[in-house]
Amino acid sequence: MAEENYSTVTEFILAGLSEKEVLQLPLFFFFLGIYVLTVVGNLGMMTLILSSHLHTPMYFFLTSLSFIHLCHSTVITPKMLVSFVKKKNIISYPECMTQLYFFLVFAVSECHRLAAMAYDHFVAVCNPLFYNVTMSYQVCSWMVVGVYSMDLVGATAHTFCMLRVIFCKPATINHYFCDLFPLLELSCSSTFINEILVLCLGSFNILVPALTILASYIFIISSILSISSTEGRSKAFSTCSSHISAVSVFFGSAALMYLQPSSVSSMDQGKVSSVFYTIVVPMLNPLIYSLRNKNVKVALNKFLEKRSFV
Repeated sequence: MAEENYSTVTEFILAGLSEKEVLQLPLFFFFLGIYVLTVVGNLGMMTLILSSHLHTPMYFFLTSLSFIHLCHSTVITPKMLVSFVKKKNIISYPECMTQLYFFLVFAVSECHRLAAMAYDHFVAVCNPLFYNVTMSYQVCSWMVVGVYSMDLVGATAHTFCMLRVIFCKPATINHYFCDLFPLLELSCSSTFINEILVLCLGSFNILVPALTILASYIFIISSILSISSTEGRSKAFSTCSSHISAVSVFFGSAALMYLQPSSVSSMDQGKVSSVFYTIVVPMLNPLIYSLRNKNVKVALNKFLEKRSFV
Protein backbone atom coordinates (compact mmCIF):
# COMPACT_ATOMS: atom_id res chain seq x y z
CA MET A 1 0.00 0.00 0.00
CA ALA A 2 2.85 2.34 0.87
CA GLU A 3 4.53 1.60 -2.43
CA GLU A 4 1.31 2.50 -4.26
CA ASN A 5 1.32 5.87 -2.52
CA TYR A 6 4.89 6.45 -3.59
CA SER A 7 4.10 5.60 -7.21
CA THR A 8 1.27 8.14 -7.42
CA VAL A 9 3.56 11.19 -7.18
CA THR A 10 2.28 13.49 -9.95
CA GLU A 11 4.08 16.71 -9.03
CA PHE A 12 7.07 18.07 -7.14
CA ILE A 13 7.70 21.22 -5.15
CA LEU A 14 10.90 23.06 -6.03
CA ALA A 15 12.44 24.49 -2.85
CA GLY A 16 14.13 27.28 -4.82
CA LEU A 17 17.38 29.08 -4.20
CA SER A 18 16.50 30.79 -0.92
CA GLU A 19 13.66 30.61 1.60
CA LYS A 20 14.20 34.13 2.99
CA GLU A 21 11.22 36.27 1.94
CA VAL A 22 13.18 39.52 2.05
CA LEU A 23 15.47 38.21 -0.72
CA GLN A 24 12.79 36.95 -3.11
CA LEU A 25 12.06 40.17 -5.03
CA PRO A 26 15.71 41.34 -5.32
CA LEU A 27 16.72 37.86 -6.51
CA PHE A 28 13.88 37.84 -9.03
CA PHE A 29 15.03 41.09 -10.67
CA PHE A 30 18.69 40.07 -10.45
CA PHE A 31 18.21 36.77 -12.27
CA LEU A 32 15.70 38.26 -14.67
CA GLY A 33 18.39 40.77 -15.68
CA ILE A 34 20.92 37.95 -16.14
CA TYR A 35 18.46 35.99 -18.27
CA VAL A 36 17.72 39.01 -20.49
CA LEU A 37 21.47 39.57 -20.98
CA THR A 38 21.91 35.87 -21.78
CA VAL A 39 19.17 35.87 -24.41
CA VAL A 40 20.30 39.15 -25.98
CA GLY A 41 24.00 38.20 -25.88
CA ASN A 42 23.66 34.73 -27.38
CA LEU A 43 21.05 35.71 -29.97
CA GLY A 44 23.22 38.69 -30.85
CA MET A 45 26.30 36.49 -31.23
CA MET A 46 24.43 34.05 -33.48
CA THR A 47 22.98 36.88 -35.59
CA LEU A 48 26.35 38.62 -35.87
CA ILE A 49 28.17 35.50 -37.06
CA LEU A 50 25.45 34.40 -39.49
CA SER A 51 25.11 37.88 -41.02
CA SER A 52 28.86 38.57 -41.41
CA HIS A 53 31.88 37.04 -43.10
CA LEU A 54 32.68 34.92 -40.01
CA HIS A 55 31.92 31.55 -41.60
CA THR A 56 35.03 29.60 -40.64
CA PRO A 57 34.73 26.38 -38.57
CA MET A 58 35.67 28.23 -35.37
CA TYR A 59 32.67 30.54 -35.70
CA PHE A 60 30.49 27.65 -36.84
CA PHE A 61 31.20 26.01 -33.48
CA LEU A 62 30.77 29.32 -31.68
CA THR A 63 27.30 29.72 -33.18
CA SER A 64 26.45 26.23 -31.97
CA LEU A 65 27.82 27.05 -28.50
CA SER A 66 25.68 30.21 -28.31
CA PHE A 67 22.63 28.13 -29.27
CA ILE A 68 23.44 25.65 -26.49
CA HIS A 69 23.78 28.45 -23.91
CA LEU A 70 20.54 30.07 -25.01
CA CYS A 71 18.62 26.79 -24.73
CA HIS A 72 20.39 25.72 -21.52
CA SER A 73 19.48 28.95 -19.75
CA THR A 74 15.90 28.86 -21.08
CA VAL A 75 15.39 25.34 -19.73
CA ILE A 76 16.35 26.45 -16.20
CA THR A 77 15.84 30.17 -15.57
CA PRO A 78 12.12 30.83 -16.30
CA LYS A 79 11.01 28.14 -13.84
CA MET A 80 13.53 29.42 -11.32
CA LEU A 81 12.07 32.94 -11.57
CA VAL A 82 8.63 31.54 -10.67
CA SER A 83 10.02 30.36 -7.30
CA PHE A 84 10.74 33.98 -6.32
CA VAL A 85 7.15 35.16 -6.84
CA LYS A 86 5.21 32.07 -5.66
CA LYS A 87 5.12 30.55 -2.19
CA LYS A 88 5.00 27.06 -3.69
CA ASN A 89 6.78 26.51 -6.98
CA ILE A 90 5.05 23.36 -8.21
CA ILE A 91 6.33 21.43 -11.21
CA SER A 92 4.41 18.48 -12.64
CA TYR A 93 6.05 15.06 -12.98
CA PRO A 94 6.13 15.17 -16.83
CA GLU A 95 7.44 18.75 -16.77
CA CYS A 96 10.16 17.78 -14.29
CA MET A 97 11.31 14.83 -16.40
CA THR A 98 11.29 17.02 -19.51
CA GLN A 99 13.38 19.68 -17.77
CA LEU A 100 15.83 17.02 -16.58
CA TYR A 101 16.13 15.60 -20.09
CA PHE A 102 16.89 18.89 -21.84
CA PHE A 103 19.17 20.07 -19.02
CA LEU A 104 21.29 16.94 -19.54
CA VAL A 105 21.27 17.35 -23.33
CA PHE A 106 22.59 20.91 -23.27
CA ALA A 107 24.94 20.45 -20.29
CA VAL A 108 26.73 17.52 -21.93
CA SER A 109 26.64 19.28 -25.31
CA GLU A 110 28.71 22.12 -23.90
CA CYS A 111 31.43 19.73 -22.71
CA HIS A 112 31.85 18.16 -26.14
CA ARG A 113 31.44 21.42 -28.03
CA LEU A 114 34.34 22.97 -26.12
CA ALA A 115 36.40 19.88 -26.97
CA ALA A 116 35.53 20.24 -30.67
CA MET A 117 36.57 23.90 -30.54
CA ALA A 118 39.88 22.92 -28.90
CA TYR A 119 40.55 20.46 -31.73
CA ASP A 120 39.71 23.18 -34.26
CA HIS A 121 42.28 25.51 -32.64
CA PHE A 122 44.83 22.67 -32.62
CA VAL A 123 44.46 22.18 -36.38
CA ALA A 124 44.53 25.96 -37.03
CA VAL A 125 47.77 26.49 -35.08
CA CYS A 126 49.64 23.22 -35.61
CA ASN A 127 48.55 22.25 -39.15
CA PRO A 128 47.48 25.50 -40.83
CA LEU A 129 48.28 24.26 -44.38
CA PHE A 130 45.81 21.36 -44.02
CA TYR A 131 43.19 23.34 -42.09
CA ASN A 132 40.64 23.70 -44.92
CA VAL A 133 40.81 19.98 -45.66
CA THR A 134 40.84 18.74 -42.06
CA MET A 135 38.10 21.10 -40.88
CA SER A 136 35.87 21.10 -43.96
CA TYR A 137 32.19 21.98 -43.72
CA GLN A 138 31.27 18.29 -43.97
CA VAL A 139 33.65 17.33 -41.14
CA CYS A 140 32.33 20.10 -38.88
CA SER A 141 28.73 19.12 -39.62
CA TRP A 142 29.41 15.50 -38.76
CA MET A 143 31.15 16.55 -35.55
CA VAL A 144 28.08 18.56 -34.51
CA VAL A 145 25.73 15.71 -35.43
CA GLY A 146 27.92 13.21 -33.56
CA VAL A 147 28.00 15.36 -30.43
CA TYR A 148 24.24 15.85 -30.37
CA SER A 149 23.69 12.12 -31.00
CA MET A 150 25.82 11.20 -27.97
CA ASP A 151 24.06 13.82 -25.87
CA LEU A 152 20.59 12.62 -26.83
CA VAL A 153 21.49 8.98 -26.13
CA GLY A 154 22.97 9.85 -22.73
CA ALA A 155 20.08 12.11 -21.70
CA THR A 156 17.56 9.49 -22.83
CA ALA A 157 19.29 6.78 -20.78
CA HIS A 158 19.36 8.96 -17.64
CA THR A 159 15.74 10.04 -18.03
CA PHE A 160 14.49 6.51 -18.77
CA CYS A 161 16.17 5.21 -15.61
CA MET A 162 14.73 8.13 -13.63
CA LEU A 163 11.23 7.23 -14.85
CA ARG A 164 11.65 3.84 -13.16
CA VAL A 165 12.39 5.43 -9.78
CA ILE A 166 9.60 5.46 -7.17
CA PHE A 167 9.47 8.77 -5.31
CA CYS A 168 8.54 9.42 -1.70
CA LYS A 169 5.95 11.93 -0.52
CA PRO A 170 6.12 14.81 0.25
CA ALA A 171 8.08 15.27 -2.98
CA THR A 172 10.00 18.47 -2.29
CA ILE A 173 13.14 18.87 -4.41
CA ASN A 174 15.81 20.79 -2.51
CA HIS A 175 16.87 22.67 -5.61
CA TYR A 176 15.61 25.26 -8.09
CA PHE A 177 15.33 22.79 -10.98
CA CYS A 178 15.02 19.05 -11.57
CA ASP A 179 18.59 17.78 -11.35
CA LEU A 180 19.76 14.18 -11.07
CA PHE A 181 21.05 14.05 -7.50
CA PRO A 182 18.27 16.07 -5.81
CA LEU A 183 15.72 13.80 -7.51
CA LEU A 184 17.55 10.62 -6.47
CA GLU A 185 17.50 11.84 -2.86
CA LEU A 186 13.70 11.52 -2.95
CA SER A 187 13.80 7.91 -4.09
CA CYS A 188 12.06 5.15 -2.15
CA SER A 189 13.37 2.48 -4.51
CA SER A 190 16.82 1.29 -5.52
CA THR A 191 18.92 3.84 -7.37
CA PHE A 192 21.85 1.51 -8.04
CA ILE A 193 21.39 1.53 -11.84
CA ASN A 194 21.03 5.32 -11.85
CA GLU A 195 24.23 5.75 -9.85
CA ILE A 196 26.18 3.37 -12.13
CA LEU A 197 24.88 5.27 -15.16
CA VAL A 198 25.90 8.62 -13.63
CA LEU A 199 29.38 7.22 -12.91
CA CYS A 200 29.91 5.73 -16.38
CA LEU A 201 28.38 8.44 -18.55
CA GLY A 202 29.63 11.21 -16.25
CA SER A 203 33.19 9.92 -16.50
CA PHE A 204 32.96 9.66 -20.28
CA ASN A 205 31.36 13.08 -20.78
CA ILE A 206 33.86 14.84 -18.52
CA LEU A 207 37.10 12.92 -19.05
CA VAL A 208 36.98 12.59 -22.85
CA PRO A 209 36.39 16.33 -23.51
CA ALA A 210 38.84 17.34 -20.75
CA LEU A 211 41.60 15.07 -22.12
CA THR A 212 40.90 16.25 -25.68
CA ILE A 213 41.20 19.89 -24.59
CA LEU A 214 44.33 19.19 -22.53
CA ALA A 215 46.08 17.27 -25.33
CA SER A 216 45.13 19.93 -27.90
CA TYR A 217 46.58 22.74 -25.82
CA ILE A 218 49.77 20.85 -25.03
CA PHE A 219 50.43 20.64 -28.77
CA ILE A 220 49.24 24.22 -29.32
CA ILE A 221 51.53 25.67 -26.64
CA SER A 222 54.45 23.61 -27.96
CA SER A 223 53.79 24.91 -31.47
CA ILE A 224 53.45 28.53 -30.30
CA LEU A 225 56.76 28.37 -28.40
CA SER A 226 58.50 27.16 -31.56
CA ILE A 227 57.41 30.30 -33.48
CA SER A 228 60.38 32.66 -33.71
CA SER A 229 58.59 35.99 -34.23
CA THR A 230 56.81 37.73 -31.35
CA GLU A 231 54.05 38.85 -33.71
CA GLY A 232 53.45 35.25 -34.82
CA ARG A 233 53.21 34.06 -31.22
CA SER A 234 50.82 36.85 -30.34
CA LYS A 235 48.58 36.06 -33.33
CA ALA A 236 48.55 32.34 -32.55
CA PHE A 237 47.75 32.96 -28.90
CA SER A 238 44.97 35.44 -29.73
CA THR A 239 43.33 32.69 -31.82
CA CYS A 240 42.96 30.57 -28.67
CA SER A 241 42.59 33.14 -25.88
CA SER A 242 38.78 33.37 -26.02
CA HIS A 243 38.41 29.61 -25.97
CA ILE A 244 40.87 29.27 -23.08
CA SER A 245 38.77 31.77 -21.09
CA ALA A 246 35.53 29.90 -21.90
CA VAL A 247 37.07 26.54 -20.94
CA SER A 248 38.41 27.99 -17.68
CA VAL A 249 35.00 29.41 -16.74
CA PHE A 250 33.16 26.19 -17.64
CA PHE A 251 35.45 23.65 -15.99
CA GLY A 252 36.12 25.98 -13.05
CA SER A 253 32.40 26.07 -12.28
CA ALA A 254 32.20 22.30 -12.77
CA ALA A 255 35.04 21.85 -10.28
CA LEU A 256 33.17 23.92 -7.72
CA MET A 257 30.21 21.57 -8.14
CA TYR A 258 31.86 18.15 -8.18
CA LEU A 259 35.34 18.37 -6.64
CA GLN A 260 34.42 19.46 -3.11
CA PRO A 261 35.10 17.00 -0.26
CA SER A 262 31.91 15.29 0.86
CA SER A 263 32.36 16.59 4.42
CA VAL A 264 32.28 20.16 3.16
CA SER A 265 29.80 19.84 0.34
CA SER A 266 26.11 20.44 1.03
CA MET A 267 22.99 20.88 -1.06
CA ASP A 268 22.99 24.64 -0.41
CA GLN A 269 26.57 24.90 -1.67
CA GLY A 270 25.57 22.77 -4.64
CA LYS A 271 22.77 25.19 -5.46
CA VAL A 272 25.15 28.14 -5.45
CA SER A 273 27.60 26.28 -7.71
CA SER A 274 24.75 25.27 -10.00
CA VAL A 275 23.68 28.91 -10.33
CA PHE A 276 27.10 29.78 -11.68
CA TYR A 277 27.08 26.87 -14.13
CA THR A 278 23.48 27.01 -15.39
CA ILE A 279 22.84 30.77 -15.35
CA VAL A 280 26.02 32.85 -15.09
CA VAL A 281 28.23 30.94 -17.57
CA PRO A 282 25.70 31.21 -20.47
CA MET A 283 25.67 34.98 -19.89
CA LEU A 284 29.48 35.32 -19.70
CA ASN A 285 30.52 33.49 -22.87
CA PRO A 286 29.11 36.05 -25.36
CA LEU A 287 31.00 38.72 -23.41
CA ILE A 288 34.19 36.65 -23.45
CA TYR A 289 34.08 36.09 -27.20
CA SER A 290 33.01 39.63 -28.05
CA LEU A 291 35.66 41.30 -25.86
CA ARG A 292 38.60 38.96 -26.50
CA ASN A 293 38.12 38.18 -30.20
CA LYS A 294 39.29 40.82 -32.67
CA ASN A 295 37.27 39.42 -35.59
CA VAL A 296 34.06 39.50 -33.55
CA LYS A 297 34.74 43.10 -32.49
CA VAL A 298 35.39 44.14 -36.10
CA ALA A 299 32.22 42.37 -37.29
CA LEU A 300 30.23 44.02 -34.48
CA ASN A 301 31.48 47.48 -35.45
CA LYS A 302 30.57 46.89 -39.10
CA PHE A 303 27.15 45.58 -38.10
CA LEU A 304 26.46 48.65 -35.94
CA GLU A 305 27.69 50.99 -38.70
CA LYS A 306 25.28 49.41 -41.21
CA ARG A 307 22.40 49.75 -38.77
CA SER A 308 23.26 53.39 -38.04
CA PHE A 309 22.87 54.28 -41.74
CA VAL A 310 19.53 52.52 -42.09
